[in-house]
Amino acid sequence: MNVLIVEDDEAIAGLLYADLSDEGYRCTCVYNGREAADLLEKCMDFDFVLLDIMLPEVNGYELLEYIKPMGIPVIFLTAKGAVRDRIQGLKMGADDYIVKPFSSGEVIARMEAVLRRYGKNGKELSFANVTLDLESRRVCRGGVEIELTVKEFDLLTELIRNKNVAQYRDRLYEKVWNEPFMGDTRTLDTHIQRLRKKLGWEDYIKTVFRIGYRLEG
Repeated sequence: MNVLIVEDDEAIAGLLYADLSDEGYRCTCVYNGREAADLLEKCMDFDFVLLDIMLPEVNGYELLEYIKPMGIPVIFLTAKGAVRDRIQGLKMGADDYIVKPFSSGEVIARMEAVLRRYGKNGKELSFANVTLDLESRRVCRGGVEIELTVKEFDLLTELIRNKNVAQYRDRLYEKVWNEPFMGDTRTLDTHIQRLRKKLGWEDYIKTVFRIGYRLEG
Protein backbone atom coordinates (compact mmCIF):
# COMPACT_ATOMS: atom_id res chain seq x y z
CA MET A 1 0.00 0.00 0.00
CA ASN A 2 1.60 3.25 -1.21
CA VAL A 3 0.88 6.38 0.85
CA LEU A 4 1.65 9.96 -0.18
CA ILE A 5 2.21 12.25 2.82
CA VAL A 6 1.79 15.94 1.88
CA GLU A 7 2.84 17.94 4.95
CA ASP A 8 4.99 21.08 5.17
CA ASP A 9 6.05 20.36 8.77
CA GLU A 10 8.98 18.03 8.18
CA ALA A 11 8.92 16.75 11.78
CA ILE A 12 5.29 15.62 11.47
CA ALA A 13 5.91 14.17 8.02
CA GLY A 14 8.96 12.27 9.32
CA LEU A 15 7.04 10.84 12.26
CA LEU A 16 4.20 9.67 10.03
CA TYR A 17 6.69 8.20 7.58
CA ALA A 18 8.44 6.20 10.31
CA ASP A 19 5.29 4.93 12.03
CA LEU A 20 3.43 4.03 8.83
CA SER A 21 6.54 2.29 7.47
CA ASP A 22 6.67 0.20 10.64
CA GLU A 23 3.10 -0.90 9.86
CA GLY A 24 4.11 -2.06 6.39
CA TYR A 25 3.02 0.97 4.35
CA ARG A 26 5.32 2.34 1.62
CA CYS A 27 5.47 6.09 2.10
CA THR A 28 6.59 9.14 0.12
CA CYS A 29 6.80 12.60 1.71
CA VAL A 30 6.48 15.95 -0.07
CA TYR A 31 6.37 19.36 1.59
CA ASN A 32 4.30 21.58 -0.67
CA GLY A 33 1.20 21.24 -2.83
CA ARG A 34 2.83 21.88 -6.18
CA GLU A 35 5.41 19.16 -5.61
CA ALA A 36 2.57 16.76 -4.72
CA ALA A 37 0.63 17.66 -7.88
CA ASP A 38 3.76 17.18 -10.02
CA LEU A 39 4.38 13.78 -8.43
CA LEU A 40 0.82 12.61 -9.03
CA GLU A 41 0.96 13.84 -12.62
CA LYS A 42 4.00 11.64 -13.27
CA CYS A 43 1.79 8.57 -12.76
CA MET A 44 3.18 7.58 -9.40
CA ASP A 45 1.12 4.78 -7.84
CA PHE A 46 -0.53 5.95 -4.63
CA ASP A 47 -3.30 4.17 -2.79
CA PHE A 48 -3.83 6.86 -0.13
CA VAL A 49 -3.03 10.53 0.48
CA LEU A 50 -2.54 12.19 3.87
CA LEU A 51 -2.99 15.87 3.08
CA ASP A 52 -2.27 19.03 5.06
CA ILE A 53 -4.46 22.04 4.20
CA MET A 54 -2.11 24.97 4.83
CA LEU A 55 0.56 24.17 2.23
CA PRO A 56 2.97 26.39 0.28
CA GLU A 57 2.21 27.17 -3.39
CA VAL A 58 -0.92 24.98 -3.75
CA ASN A 59 -3.13 24.51 -0.70
CA GLY A 60 -4.80 21.30 0.38
CA TYR A 61 -8.28 22.29 -0.80
CA GLU A 62 -6.96 22.98 -4.32
CA LEU A 63 -4.95 19.77 -4.33
CA LEU A 64 -7.98 17.73 -3.20
CA GLU A 65 -9.89 18.86 -6.30
CA TYR A 66 -7.01 17.48 -8.38
CA ILE A 67 -6.81 14.17 -6.48
CA LYS A 68 -10.46 13.15 -6.18
CA PRO A 69 -11.03 12.29 -9.90
CA MET A 70 -8.19 9.76 -9.51
CA GLY A 71 -10.25 7.78 -7.01
CA ILE A 72 -7.56 7.96 -4.31
CA PRO A 73 -8.77 8.15 -0.68
CA VAL A 74 -7.74 11.35 1.12
CA ILE A 75 -7.58 12.29 4.80
CA PHE A 76 -6.98 15.92 5.73
CA LEU A 77 -4.41 16.54 8.47
CA THR A 78 -4.72 20.11 9.71
CA ALA A 79 -4.55 22.60 12.54
CA LYS A 80 -7.81 24.14 11.27
CA GLY A 81 -10.12 22.59 13.85
CA ALA A 82 -13.21 24.79 13.59
CA VAL A 83 -16.45 22.99 12.76
CA ARG A 84 -16.89 25.06 9.58
CA ASP A 85 -13.44 23.96 8.39
CA ARG A 86 -14.27 20.29 8.97
CA ILE A 87 -17.56 20.67 7.13
CA GLN A 88 -15.83 22.38 4.20
CA GLY A 89 -13.21 19.63 3.94
CA LEU A 90 -15.76 16.82 4.05
CA LYS A 91 -18.11 18.53 1.61
CA MET A 92 -15.24 18.91 -0.84
CA GLY A 93 -14.74 15.15 -0.81
CA ALA A 94 -12.16 14.35 1.85
CA ASP A 95 -12.77 10.90 3.34
CA ASP A 96 -11.88 12.03 6.87
CA TYR A 97 -10.49 15.03 8.74
CA ILE A 98 -7.96 14.81 11.59
CA VAL A 99 -7.04 17.87 13.66
CA LYS A 100 -3.50 18.43 14.93
CA PRO A 101 -2.04 17.43 17.29
CA PHE A 102 -2.75 13.77 16.65
CA SER A 103 -1.11 10.40 17.23
CA SER A 104 0.12 8.18 14.42
CA GLY A 105 -2.04 5.42 15.88
CA GLU A 106 -5.15 7.52 15.31
CA VAL A 107 -4.11 8.28 11.74
CA ILE A 108 -3.52 4.59 10.98
CA ALA A 109 -6.87 3.58 12.53
CA ARG A 110 -8.69 6.24 10.49
CA MET A 111 -6.87 5.14 7.33
CA GLU A 112 -7.87 1.53 7.89
CA ALA A 113 -11.51 2.56 8.36
CA VAL A 114 -11.47 4.50 5.09
CA LEU A 115 -9.78 1.61 3.27
CA ARG A 116 -12.45 -0.76 4.50
CA ARG A 117 -15.09 1.51 2.97
CA TYR A 118 -13.19 1.45 -0.30
CA GLY A 119 -12.74 -2.32 -0.10
CA LYS A 120 -8.97 -1.92 -0.44
CA ASN A 121 -7.61 -3.74 2.57
CA GLY A 122 -9.73 -6.86 2.78
CA LYS A 123 -8.86 -10.38 1.69
CA GLU A 124 -11.75 -10.52 -0.75
CA LEU A 125 -13.16 -8.28 -3.46
CA SER A 126 -16.44 -8.69 -5.27
CA PHE A 127 -18.32 -7.06 -8.09
CA ALA A 128 -21.52 -8.13 -9.82
CA ASN A 129 -21.38 -11.95 -9.85
CA VAL A 130 -17.60 -12.25 -9.46
CA THR A 131 -15.56 -12.74 -6.26
CA LEU A 132 -11.76 -12.45 -5.93
CA ASP A 133 -9.84 -14.08 -3.10
CA LEU A 134 -6.70 -11.94 -2.84
CA GLU A 135 -4.75 -14.48 -0.78
CA SER A 136 -5.38 -17.59 -2.88
CA ARG A 137 -5.75 -15.50 -6.08
CA ARG A 138 -8.84 -17.46 -7.03
CA VAL A 139 -11.66 -15.93 -9.05
CA CYS A 140 -15.20 -17.30 -8.97
CA ARG A 141 -18.22 -16.30 -11.04
CA GLY A 142 -21.49 -17.49 -9.60
CA GLY A 143 -19.57 -20.04 -7.52
CA VAL A 144 -17.66 -21.43 -10.52
CA GLU A 145 -13.90 -20.84 -10.60
CA ILE A 146 -12.55 -18.88 -13.58
CA GLU A 147 -8.96 -19.37 -14.69
CA LEU A 148 -7.12 -16.07 -15.10
CA THR A 149 -3.48 -15.35 -15.86
CA VAL A 150 -1.38 -13.41 -13.34
CA LYS A 151 -1.80 -10.13 -15.21
CA GLU A 152 -5.50 -10.69 -15.85
CA PHE A 153 -6.00 -11.17 -12.09
CA ASP A 154 -3.96 -8.04 -11.25
CA LEU A 155 -5.84 -6.02 -13.86
CA LEU A 156 -9.20 -7.19 -12.56
CA THR A 157 -8.15 -6.29 -9.01
CA GLU A 158 -7.31 -2.72 -10.06
CA LEU A 159 -10.59 -2.32 -11.94
CA ILE A 160 -12.69 -3.53 -9.00
CA ARG A 161 -10.77 -1.47 -6.45
CA ASN A 162 -11.42 1.63 -8.55
CA LYS A 163 -14.92 0.81 -9.81
CA ASN A 164 -16.83 3.67 -11.42
CA VAL A 165 -13.60 5.66 -11.82
CA ALA A 166 -12.06 6.13 -15.27
CA GLN A 167 -8.59 4.57 -15.35
CA TYR A 168 -6.02 6.12 -17.68
CA ARG A 169 -4.34 3.54 -19.91
CA ASP A 170 -0.82 4.58 -18.96
CA ARG A 171 -1.44 4.49 -15.20
CA LEU A 172 -3.35 1.23 -15.37
CA TYR A 173 -0.57 -0.37 -17.39
CA GLU A 174 2.15 0.83 -15.02
CA LYS A 175 0.25 -0.41 -11.95
CA VAL A 176 -0.29 -3.90 -13.37
CA TRP A 177 2.94 -4.46 -15.31
CA ASN A 178 5.26 -2.48 -12.98
CA GLU A 179 7.15 -0.92 -15.87
CA PRO A 180 7.01 2.41 -17.73
CA PHE A 181 4.25 2.80 -20.30
CA MET A 182 5.84 3.32 -23.72
CA GLY A 183 2.68 4.25 -25.63
CA ASP A 184 1.73 0.84 -27.08
CA THR A 185 -1.77 -0.03 -25.83
CA ARG A 186 -2.06 -3.46 -27.47
CA THR A 187 -1.00 -5.47 -24.41
CA LEU A 188 -3.47 -3.72 -22.11
CA ASP A 189 -6.28 -3.74 -24.68
CA THR A 190 -5.83 -7.47 -25.29
CA HIS A 191 -6.02 -8.26 -21.58
CA ILE A 192 -9.16 -6.13 -21.25
CA GLN A 193 -10.77 -8.04 -24.12
CA ARG A 194 -9.90 -11.36 -22.49
CA LEU A 195 -11.37 -10.27 -19.15
CA ARG A 196 -14.59 -9.18 -20.83
CA LYS A 197 -14.90 -12.55 -22.55
CA LYS A 198 -13.93 -14.76 -19.61
CA LEU A 199 -16.18 -12.95 -17.14
CA GLY A 200 -19.01 -12.06 -19.48
CA TRP A 201 -18.48 -8.42 -18.56
CA GLU A 202 -18.95 -6.76 -21.94
CA ASP A 203 -21.51 -4.45 -20.33
CA TYR A 204 -19.44 -3.72 -17.22
CA ILE A 205 -15.94 -2.86 -18.51
CA LYS A 206 -16.47 0.33 -20.47
CA THR A 207 -14.03 1.95 -22.87
CA VAL A 208 -13.60 5.65 -22.04
CA PHE A 209 -12.75 7.55 -25.22
CA ARG A 210 -9.16 8.88 -25.26
CA ILE A 211 -8.68 7.93 -21.61
CA GLY A 212 -8.82 4.19 -20.95
CA TYR A 213 -11.31 2.00 -19.13
CA ARG A 214 -13.90 2.11 -16.35
CA LEU A 215 -15.59 -0.72 -14.48
CA GLU A 216 -19.15 0.50 -14.22
CA GLY A 217 -22.03 -0.79 -12.18
